[in-house]
Parts: sequence; structure tokens; C-alpha cells
Amino acid sequence: MLMDASSFSGWGGRTIASTEARYNPMSYHNASVWPHDNALIALGLARYGFKREVARIFDGLFHASVYIDLRRLPELFCGFPRRRGQGLTFYPVACAPQAWAAATPLSLVQACLGLDFDPQARTVRLDRPVLPDFLDEVVLRNLAVDGCRLDLAVRRAGGEVAAHVLRRTGDVRVEITV
Repeated sequence: MLMDASSFSGWGGRTIASTEARYNPMSYHNASVWPHDNALIALGLARYGFKREVARIFDGLFHASVYIDLRRLPELFCGFPRRRGQGLTFYPVACAPQAWAAATPLSLVQACLGLDFDPQARTVRLDRPVLPDFLDEVVLRNLAVDGCRLDLAVRRAGGEVAAHVLRRTGDVRVEITV
């Protein structure tokens, strides 16, 4: 339901589905798209293994960002369906930039990679990592775990995602669940 056309605009998930009586894609809460909410949705989907859906949310918000000044996601935008060759519809009084929305890309990277830290075990974990189609590589620099540091490259090769340690200081491990 969250990812069907009634709820997912193509840019992100709406606050309510287009099949609801209150549906109004220009309303503040009745079908607008909130990047922050989509980040939380993505983290929840990732927790339950729905990584393709996470990548789809990331893809939608990334492509929305190309129409936005300095690619800074606003508080919200209108929930009209995404159409080829057309940009999103801005919500006229949305805060932009907006602090909640600024954390969205980082949350989406975390959700796609299944990124987690275990300081006691000095371990960085990637749980079933995926990358959206627009993104072939992510480099995470200076990850800190219990006084240790790690630079990690995550790359897509076809349908597979692999991680490569670029730099390590201290006894920090990387675990990948596939």
C-alpha cells in the first residue's frame, strides 16, 4: 500500500493516499510529500528487509532535489504524481532549507546500506546493502567506532553491492549480511 500509485507519488510517499476523500496534493497534510517522513518510512522498510522500496524512495527524493535550489530538500512539496519531463510542484510556504529535511539523504543512505554500529564489538555492519539506480558508489569517510576509524567504499556492480575498506586505524571490523 505505501508504495502503490495511490500513496507513492513517484517523488515520495504522500501523507494520505489519492483514493481518500480528503486527498488534496496541494494541502499541507492531505497528500503532500514530506522528505523527513519519507526518511522515517525508509528506515522502517529497511528494518523489515524491503530494500528495493527504500531505494525507490531514495530515487524519488533524489530526482525531486534536482528541481530545488542547491538541491536542499524543503519541509514538504505538493503530492502530485511524478510525470516524465516535469518537475515537482513546490508548496508555496514550505521552509527551505529545513532541518528535518536536511537529515533525509543521510537517513536514506543508512537505510539503503543497512548501516549500523556496534561499539562494544568495534564493528560496522551493512545489512543487505542496496544502492538506487542513480548511485553507483558511496564512500563513507572517517567512521568512528570506539576510538577506531574507517573509510569504506560501497559500490554497485550489476545487481550486487560490495564494500571495500579504503583505510582503517585500530581494530575495527566490517560485517556484511547479504
